[in-house]
Amino acid sequence: MSRKKKWFIGTGIVVVLAVLGIGLASARGDDVVSVRTEKIQRRDLVARVSATGHIEPKTSVDISADVSGRIVELTVEEGDDVEEGQLLLVIDDERFQAALQRAQASLADARARAAQARGESDQARRDFERIRDLRESLPGMVTESEFETSRTQSEVRAALLESAEHGVDIARAGVKEAQDQLAKTVIRAPMSGRVTRLNVERGETAVVGTMNNPGSLLLTVSDLSVMEAVIEVDETDVPEISVGDSVAVRIDAFGEREFAGRVTTIGNSSLTPRSQLSSDQAIDFEVRVTLEDVDVDLRTDLSATADVITDVREDALSIPIIALTLMDPDEFEAMPNENSGGADPTSRERSKREGIEGVFVVNGEVARFRPVEVGIAGDSYFEVLSGLDEGTTIVAGTFQAIRELSDGSLIRVEDGGEGSGAARAAAVTEANKEP
Repeated sequence: MSRKKKWFIGTGIVVVLAVLGIGLASARGDDVVSVRTEKIQRRDLVARVSATGHIEPKTSVDISADVSGRIVELTVEEGDDVEEGQLLLVIDDERFQAALQRAQASLADARARAAQARGESDQARRDFERIRDLRESLPGMVTESEFETSRTQSEVRAALLESAEHGVDIARAGVKEAQDQLAKTVIRAPMSGRVTRLNVERGETAVVGTMNNPGSLLLTVSDLSVMEAVIEVDETDVPEISVGDSVAVRIDAFGEREFAGRVTTIGNSSLTPRSQLSSDQAIDFEVRVTLEDVDVDLRTDLSATADVITDVREDALSIPIIALTLMDPDEFEAMPNENSGGADPTSRERSKREGIEGVFVVNGEVARFRPVEVGIAGDSYFEVLSGLDEGTTIVAGTFQAIRELSDGSLIRVEDGGEGSGAARAAAVTEANKEP
């Protein structure tokens, strides 16, 4: 083979190798994932459960009518302050006065009948006693029939007297019932407070509630000295809340101002019975938060948002929420042991079901998956219980980048990414958009 031909072949090989090298470099560049990084630090973490609800007094009384009738007098207006025992309204009592008079007349009649029965009973008893004494002194003067008739008559009259006395008791109870009905035509304040709701006007008819008809709610008197935020908490968050937890409450009417409070009651059953829920409807529980040191005039039914502080960790090792990801257990098993950090998360039941929790640690230009155990979740960070050390650099964004990573992936750190406030804010924003 001539030298010239060898030169052409050698040149061709060099060109081919150069093209392949450029292609490989280009392919390698396409496989590099741009990421943001952050060093693991210690922070104060606060775990919260957020929920919405409304404001209402801790103590309030809904007043309904116990008797039906037209309202002839109304002495208060909505927003009035009232004292316990103060007159609120009067229902027309004409028919109740008549019912009381009728009951009193029935009582008088029953007493008269009882007096008559008592006299007849006494007469029959005395007649029997005379016949009995006469029989004992002169046995032949009184026949057995006369004796038995007199004794029977005495017993009958005594029974009639007892029946008449029971009739008096019945009539007396009727009078008490009529007096009670008459008294219920006058409605007074059951406690001191404010009239927060007034549903009737003078001249309207108050209706008594029945089994199928709740009746008319006349008005509501509330004690506004102690107010509560009544919030609806999802069933998945209820186990995190305990009585006594501190709460920050924001009321829409007062902008971003926060009111301090504490959890005082946690519902034992859902707000809507399960039998009435649809298959896709959320199950919520009622949680009551008593507000503390309120220096403004709050109104019933104001909309509110509450952040319940369920846990606090001071100076806790932490990672960004967006940095935590899941790896398939089979993929984790295939990793080299030196990259797994010596952990055996497959023994955990959750790992078997959902995957291995961990983060990607920056090792030069390569991302290495490291399993971690996390604790409480703050607003933007997870508490790290095990698996990582302070100062370790991890991949902290973006969300899409973390989804594309696998153990050993090539990475390129974006400018200004490590530990920057902008990177953390962007990471949290993307985490909130996670489907």
